[in-house]
Amino acid sequence: MGYITSLFARKMVAAVSTQVDTVALLASVGLDAEAQWDPKAMIPADTYYDLLERIAAQTDPTDLPIRVGASMQLNEYGALGLAFKAATTLGGSFQRIERYARLWTSVVEYELRPDPRGTLFILHRLGERRLGLRLSNEATLASAVSIARQVSPVHFTPLEVFVQHPAPESTATHADYFDCPVRFDADYDALLFSPKTLSQPNILGDEGISRYLISHLDAELAEIAEEAPLVVRAKDTIAQALSEGTPRMADIARALGLSARSFHRRLSEHGMSFQTLTEDTRRALAEGLLRDENHSLAEIAFLTGFSEQSSFTRAFKRWVGTTPASYRKDRMRR
Repeated sequence: MGYITSLFARKMVAAVSTQVDTVALLASVGLDAEAQWDPKAMIPADTYYDLLERIAAQTDPTDLPIRVGASMQLNEYGALGLAFKAATTLGGSFQRIERYARLWTSVVEYELRPDPRGTLFILHRLGERRLGLRLSNEATLASAVSIARQVSPVHFTPLEVFVQHPAPESTATHADYFDCPVRFDADYDALLFSPKTLSQPNILGDEGISRYLISHLDAELAEIAEEAPLVVRAKDTIAQALSEGTPRMADIARALGLSARSFHRRLSEHGMSFQTLTEDTRRALAEGLLRDENHSLAEIAFLTGFSEQSSFTRAFKRWVGTTPASYRKDRMRR
């Protein structure tokens, strides 16, 4: 299962804060409303899409992704934001997004592809094109325009915007924000840039600072590659321990041959917490067991670490938005 920075979830909730229970929404994805925003803290992608769909059920989501994308600031992206700003040209900035986006998400890849009219900046995201994913894609395209406008000395606008899914009932907000044609039902999710736009010097481009930041980002990418096996091993160990109840971090760390402090540090470096890892493991295990009719709901509750079936039902409904019984029935019809 892929992950997305919790920054995006917090931004989405903040955008509708006057219309929803922000504390409850953030808690539903394992985030504390009072805690400091940490862009390195990750949440599962499906959990994020669930959050967006819950927001959409309570508010009109038509212009939500545009408002959230427009609100993104380079200083919220850490070293990647600084590297985007320090590139000498806008083309160089987007090359850094293409290379280093893995620091922010494991479910999206970006591609700069030559086009007869310039260059396409394409967003690749696999998965069912559910509402949450569609809203996320729109917000991502809007945020790319927002950060470009923050470094450009002149008003930045793409030649065209392409969106794979059908258009919402109103596209006025999209047209006003992007300030160019927006094509829905397209072959890809992308922004089209002119050669002149990509060669435009950035306001704060600095070659020396760029070299330093690039070395820092390369080191962060290497850390992700090294830590991924630890996360896989930890999830396997948690899954095996769940039948005894909710596992303690110290016990899982010991099983992995680590101290609790070292385990916590290495998870933090990977942008994860033990609580998030445990919740993700529980959810993935529950969904897998529900697809197997040989296990009763009571057995699945036990195997995922719940002392009572009612507690399991409440947790599963928070994760997925439906009860375990409804989830199983829906999957069996497919």
